[in-house]
Amino acid sequence: MKITLLTVGKTDKDWVKQGLDIYVSRLRHYIPFSIVEIPELKNVSALSKDQIKTREGELILKNIRPTDDVILMDERGREYTSVELAKVIQEKISYTGKDMVFIIGGAYGFSPEVYARANSKISLSKMTFSHQMVRAIFAEQLYRAFTIMRGEPYHHE
Repeated sequence: MKITLLTVGKTDKDWVKQGLDIYVSRLRHYIPFSIVEIPELKNVSALSKDQIKTREGELILKNIRPTDDVILMDERGREYTSVELAKVIQEKISYTGKDMVFIIGGAYGFSPEVYARANSKISLSKMTFSHQMVRAIFAEQLYRAFTIMRGEPYHHE
């Protein structure tokens, strides 16, 4: 059982990378965790939004195995409190045993094929965050979930 964060594009903001690195190093104490960055498409000015989503979708799907539990980070996904997210992750670990792949898409979202492959969708907020920031916010929430599962004093209610 492992968790992967699959992203379209690299984390190129230093301050985001620093925050992300902190939580990735903390997460690895609990579970095998990795980040896979799919390179952004080149020369997209002549492509429509749908064509960009389709091409990114093809790259995303190449990085997913049939047995993976695929969770999209999507504005139309279900919102959870931190405690609720911890319960969801604990249930997935305990009952499915599948590797989880959380996906942050490109600027225009996901292709229909990626939506069709997804097992679920999560929204971090009703607000919109940059795709760069979502990486660090998600990593922190995942770390928080593991501390909640372990009863550690990171999360306060």
